Amino acid sequence: MIRLKNISKSFGGKEILKSISVDFMPGKTNLIIGQSGSGKTVLLKSIVGLHEIDEGEIWFEDTLFNRLAFKDKKKIRSEMGMLFQGSALFDSLTVEQNVRFPLDMFTDKSMEEKTDRINFCLNRVNIINANTLFPAELSGGMKKRVAIARAIALNPKYLFCDEPNSGLDPVTAILIDELIKEITEEYSMTTIVNTHDMNSVMEIGEKIVFISEGEKCWEGNNSEILSASCKPLNDFVFANSLAKKLKPS
Repeated sequence: MIRLKNISKSFGGKEILKSISVDFMPGKTNLIIGQSGSGKTVLLKSIVGLHEIDEGEIWFEDTLFNRLAFKDKKKIRSEMGMLFQGSALFDSLTVEQNVRFPLDMFTDKSMEEKTDRINFCLNRVNIINANTLFPAELSGGMKKRVAIARAIALNPKYLFCDEPNSGLDPVTAILIDELIKEITEEYSMTTIVNTHDMNSVMEIGEKIVFISEGEKCWEGNNSEILSASCKPLNDFVFANSLAKKLKPS
């Protein structure tokens, strides 16, 4: 579990996050949603330690993460998997080398052990016989799958996904959503997904946190969101639904 208690963050005197408190539970897909500029990306980066918060507490299980010294955060960071927007694969590395990267950084496993783990992760995301390919040789959906394989290489307790469906066609986006949900349940990870994709919200939103102008305005699940009485949330849902209808096929 990840617990946030009254966290706030400002940049240049402007308050971006305003006393946000929320619990993210293991074994569930926890979604952070909101308009561009709402603060959801800053929130995600604060949770993983890329931003130092000004006030509040970030707990990973029983550990107060944001009060740890930099070197003491390494253990928890080794338990994190990251799926970045755009996949963020290393262009100069093969598929196998990309997945091996966190294993090289955080473990002292033998090359044989690393290779076994790499192949296990690639098989888990249905990437077969692609170890020697480079990212430029992969489709967008395959890149996301390789990025997920890299994210789970360390068998993480926590998985963070930043706009995982960005740039994908609707069919591939659904497959990536399903894969994230399956892996979350299979390994009982605490998964946090940053998204503005309403398809993802309705398909895998077991816990949803809506951020507006730096504040948590609503939380619930995908069966409750359409009947919510939160006007900023209703406007967000309507705007996204309308945009999908107007988008040319």
